[in-house]
Amino acid sequence: MEIEISSDKHLLHVNEIQQEMYDSAQRRGTGIAKRSIEYLTKKISEGNAVVATENGDWVGFCYIETWSHGQFVANSGLIVSPDYRNRGVATLIKNKVFQLSREKYPNAKVFGLTTGLAVMKINSDLGYKPVIYSELTQDEEFWNGCKNCVNYEILMKKERKNCLCTAMLFVPENNDKVNGIEIKQSEIDCYNGEKESNLSV
Repeated sequence: MEIEISSDKHLLHVNEIQQEMYDSAQRRGTGIAKRSIEYLTKKISEGNAVVATENGDWVGFCYIETWSHGQFVANSGLIVSPDYRNRGVATLIKNKVFQLSREKYPNAKVFGLTTGLAVMKINSDLGYKPVIYSELTQDEEFWNGCKNCVNYEILMKKERKNCLCTAMLFVPENNDKVNGIEIKQSEIDCYNGEKESNLSV
């Protein structure tokens, strides 16, 4: 399995990635905001995403967004192909995109909104802490991105103070060093679940 910073060579997977994002949200009945083909294509082409593949097949994906003039960074859209879930792939992808975020935006706060317990566990291991929504970016464009989420009505009824998602935040100055674990080839080779058996997105 290869876990790489995205480039144009990964564009052939964009339709499948978008469809799985949508299908996963429908199955779970919880929020993964739908993104357009054009939006995902831009993220992939600009190297602002991480793509996992195996033997030419798409395995997993996650991308970077910046908000409030680079003060905040979000690792969004974490998704793993159904055929590769429960094998620890999500951990490897999330760690890689976290490293990429820290390299590109070392002074930015890194945040996430998620309903998934597995993602919360990954975020916690990387040094994220649960926070209230007011601690996140207040960039209107970010919150407008929630309009495609099935839970948007709940968010607005709560006046953007909370929703079904848990907010988590990594603050660089609160961490002596980057908490991301370096991805070793041996870990990728063992992604079939010998080390992490219960993670899925």
